[in-house]
Amino acid sequence: MEIPPPCLPRGGLVRHLGGISDEINGTADHVHLLIGLRPTHCLAKVLQDVKSSSSKWVHDEIGPSKFAWQTGYGGFTVSPSKMEAVRKYIREQDTHHRKRTFQQEYLELLNKSGIEYDKRYLW
Repeated sequence: MEIPPPCLPRGGLVRHLGGISDEINGTADHVHLLIGLRPTHCLAKVLQDVKSSSSKWVHDEIGPSKFAWQTGYGGFTVSPSKMEAVRKYIREQDTHHRKRTFQQEYLELLNKSGIEYDKRYLW
């Protein structure tokens, strides 16, 4: 993939790949992306490109650092009726994680959704 220019606005990497960037926010240890993808998109490839491009930008613009993406990711579909609730959740990350950590919340989401996982690959 051609690396987009660093001057792209927030969500520009996703739009550069032909997706729709709806809501993006995070904290020091994780990020949430509410994005719309086309039927021809492969989530793994989109995230690989976003991680690669953003890592290159961080290292080029900020310099060598300890920044690195984790190997894995979680991807979930969202029904249209829940979109606003997900947007709000993403916007309020700082407030949300004062009550419980991302790790606690993620495990709760996996369990609530009935998603099987191997603890060795979570963190």
